[in-house]
This record gives sequence, structure tokens and C-alpha cells, in this order.
Amino acid sequence: MNRRPTITDVARTAGVSVATVSKAINGRDGVSAATLAHVLGVVADLGYESSLVATSMRRGRTNVIGVLVAEFEPFALQLLRGVSAALQNTPYDVLAYAGSVSAGDHLGWERRSLSRLGGTLIDGAILVTPTAMPDQTSIPLVAVDPHTGPDGPATVSVANVTASRTATEHLISLGHRRIGHLRGRTDLESAHQRERGYREALAAAGIPFDGALVEDGGYRTAASTPGANALLDLTDRPTAVFAANDLSAIEMIRVATERGLRVPDDLSVVGFDDIPEASSHTPRLTTVRQPLADMGSAAVGMLLDMLGGGDAEHIRMPAELIVRNSTSAPPG
Repeated sequence: MNRRPTITDVARTAGVSVATVSKAINGRDGVSAATLAHVLGVVADLGYESSLVATSMRRGRTNVIGVLVAEFEPFALQLLRGVSAALQNTPYDVLAYAGSVSAGDHLGWERRSLSRLGGTLIDGAILVTPTAMPDQTSIPLVAVDPHTGPDGPATVSVANVTASRTATEHLISLGHRRIGHLRGRTDLESAHQRERGYREALAAAGIPFDGALVEDGGYRTAASTPGANALLDLTDRPTAVFAANDLSAIEMIRVATERGLRVPDDLSVVGFDDIPEASSHTPRLTTVRQPLADMGSAAVGMLLDMLGGGDAEHIRMPAELIVRNSTSAPPG
């Protein structure tokens, strides 16, 4: 047989129905011991055992870790590098799966992904920014930066409040008092934590909070454009902006430059994440470096421990302010 055997080929060769083959390879009831042995023998003879489903039936494991994301954006891609590095020299492969591409929205993408992959294609899963942690699953799960904070059994996140406070304090130390904030998605706990850090830094410095200086950025380039324009449209515009992620910060710089403003001479900008574009951008972006690769590696370590019978835990990792060329003292 030159092509890859299908479940129909197995059924034809074994002389049973496709439904019987499906029951046999998925371990469902309704198949006698003799039929089960016969079907699995045909599976092996045809080479169908190379599929992950058949492998999971024979071994009870697929030796595949799933990394489930809403979409393949820079945050997720950096995490994937850490996951891949951590799985080297282990028996596990990694399957990266984007769950909201076909659905067209974020809500509930992790449940759809797990219903398709869990138990047959993957042994465990790392969920990147899940909207909610499923209540019951057949496989262990680790959440990275979940929407609602550490509400699941195992999570990896960053110290968002402390890091955002440090970023805002950097701008204050340069002499800025009119500091805007381009916040992230309002359905994400990390966005609320970063805004809280911004507010705490202002309060500690005796700078009154001004709601007009806070605009939605949505963690996306296109979503940041209206907020960036709104901040610069103010009669008393900010001399600095702390953006909740690097994509928003880079868009802030683009909008300012388009208006004839110079960064950092006329406007200082700080981001969050330290994606690769941050260091290659002109000007090079001052930002908070999330240890994204280390977070991916930590998630792998936790998940492998859970697969081995270990306990789940919550890990909160520190972040680091990286000062580059997009910040300076305010004009005048």
C-alpha cells in the first residue's frame, strides 16, 4: 500500500465495520476481546499503528505534549521556544495548536482545542492565556498567564504589578509627570495587574491619577491605534506612555512619528514583553522583559512532574526592565 492506511482500510481488511475499528482503537465498550485483538493486529500489520491514536491505545501514552494557544502571536511564539528547548533529550514531542483561528474569537477556544486533542493526541497540555480553565479534563494541564489569574491547579505567570510599577517609576525618575497608559485587553487579569502597577507608581510619587491618560490598547497593533491617537489628541498630551505590551508600544511610536513627534525627544515610550522586535526597532524599545522562554520551560517541568504523579503548583516569575533608546527626560 503506497498511501497511508486509513481507518477504512483497517475495517475492510479486518472484516468489521469502521465503527468497530473506532471503538477498538479508542478503547470503548462494545468490542469483544477476540475482535479487539484481531483489529489491533490488523492495525499493526497495515502500519496504522504509526498514528498517534493507535500509539496511545497500545502504550497508554502518545509521548506528545500539546501547547494550545488562541493564535500564533509573538508572546506565544517566544513561549514555544522555551517549551521546545525544555523537551530536548526527553521522550516527548510537542504539538502546537491554535484554537481560535477557525472560530474567529477567543472565548472558549481552550475547551474546543482540548475536546479535539485531549486523551488521544496529547498526554498533557500547556494552555497559553486561556480564557478559563476547564473544570474536568482527562489530562493534566498547566496554564501560562491565564485570563483570570491562578484559578487552575497549575499556573505560570509573571509579577505583572511589580514589573509595571518599575516601568512607570523609570519614567518618573526621568522627570515625567504626564504619563499615559495604553492598557491591554480588559478581559485579561494581566492587563488589570499592569494598570494597577502603573497607578501604584503614580500614587507613590504623589502624581494624581488622570483617567484621560488611560486608553485601551488591546494587546494588538490595530487595536492600539485609536488609543494612541486619543492620547496624542489631548490638549495637554502625555510626555511619556507606558504600553501594556510591545506591540502596543511600537504602534504608539508609529502614530507619534506619523504626527511629527520624535521618540524619545518629544515622547518617551515603554513596552512590556521584550519580543524580538523590541530590540531591532528604531528607536530600540525600552521595555519590561518577561522571561518568556523560561516560563515555557517552567511550564514543561511542571507538566512532566504532574504526568509522573507529582503535585501541581503556582509559579510567579520576576521580570526585568530593559532600558534602551525610546525613553529620555521630558522636553524642555
